[in-house]
Amino acid sequence: MSHRFDWPTHLVLGLGAALFLLPIWLVIAGSTLDAAAISRGELSLVPHLSGLAVYAKVLSEGAFGAQPVWQMLTISFGMALAIATGKILISILSAYAVTFFSFPFRMTAFWLIFITLMLPVEVRIVPTYSVMSDLGLINTFPGLTVPLIASATATLLFRQTFLAIPDELVEAARMDGAGPLRFLKDILVPVSAANLAALFVILFVYGWNQYLWPLLVATNPRLDTIVIGIVKMIGTETQTEWNRVMATAVLAMLPPVAVVVLMQRWFVKGLTEGDK
Repeated sequence: MSHRFDWPTHLVLGLGAALFLLPIWLVIAGSTLDAAAISRGELSLVPHLSGLAVYAKVLSEGAFGAQPVWQMLTISFGMALAIATGKILISILSAYAVTFFSFPFRMTAFWLIFITLMLPVEVRIVPTYSVMSDLGLINTFPGLTVPLIASATATLLFRQTFLAIPDELVEAARMDGAGPLRFLKDILVPVSAANLAALFVILFVYGWNQYLWPLLVATNPRLDTIVIGIVKMIGTETQTEWNRVMATAVLAMLPPVAVVVLMQRWFVKGLTEGDK
């Protein structure tokens, strides 16, 4: 039986993709233009190959007092990787504890973790900054990452996955002499592989896009993330080198896009099969 081509659906999808891609393409094309032309509003949808040298310039020089883009990309990548990895490690261990271990006030601990969902970084930013200051972590890489590592959402997701583990599997592992760490490593981690991949992608992008906390805790320009750097590149209307700003924005998109593309199969599997 032949299937009819659904023109209306594909037309809507095509229009949605065009609306999403057009601003990105405009930024890519604008990055290859002359800064003066952009200031005059003379944008073109056709990239100029002669202007591609701007990417090498921003990587090594930056713009308008900002740090070189390669340095900001390194800080952002390290920060995003540390946040994603730290959140997953802490969340899987805490979910493992509240699911499989019996200890006093276990459910109280779980509900305290759950309540933190109502307290995002923006709400607790003043006391968090005070703690980081008391610990001497202002203008340090740990100060950028440590306060953002704990994740109640990831803990809840792992707990739901662990609750679906059959009791027979737990008993079989116990009878085979598997200790707590071996049970976690050999059984729970493989079972949660799809969730791990999906969470890593989401948390990496979350860490990459952080703006408020790095702006507050890292006043040293050497710790500027790429998001902070783009803002610093924008000076007054006459001073801003818009082609460099656009080139930096394009470079800032590449690492998270690469992570999503490389882990797309596991990411989709984690979203669609993580609760099975």
